[in-house]
Amino acid sequence: MRRRQPLPTLWLMTDTRFGDGLLDAIRRLPVRSGVIFRHYDMDPSERHVLFRKVAHVCRQRGHVLLLAGDARSASKWRADGFHQRSAGPRKLFHTAPVHNRRELAEARRAGVDAVLISPLFPTASHPDAPALGLMAFNLLARQAKGVAVIALGGMSRGKARMLHPKRIDGWAAIDAFRIIYED
Repeated sequence: MRRRQPLPTLWLMTDTRFGDGLLDAIRRLPVRSGVIFRHYDMDPSERHVLFRKVAHVCRQRGHVLLLAGDARSASKWRADGFHQRSAGPRKLFHTAPVHNRRELAEARRAGVDAVLISPLFPTASHPDAPALGLMAFNLLARQAKGVAVIALGGMSRGKARMLHPKRIDGWAAIDAFRIIYED
């Protein structure tokens, strides 16, 4: 998948808070967006069933689908890539979560395509986690050198427009899509 499609600039992070609205939210994303499938708290077999449903919608819409987890599981589940700081095969898209310089260095050593630097702004997903703010975010983004930077944490379309386009390659969210696309 890596060589056939560029890395998306818009990413939806799945979360159990989507409930039954998850597939609809994914359908409403612009074509060729990215989806990072998380749902860590689910029973493994139920998680896999939901992943297959998400994968079906992603294929219909031309989305890139990453599995939050290791490369082996991503390959086995036929994801386009994986979201974790560990190394994996170059044929898969590879993103990693980054919250500080140490994690950024770890992600770069793992050969990631992109880092999701978070939380940029306060977020409902982790209400007690301190936000990086623009200064710390920009510092980490500058240190990413050669790795795509995706902004995450309290993001929305409006907040994404506030960010320097030379510092970020895209943005990701949970609630921005859950709220926008709720029925």
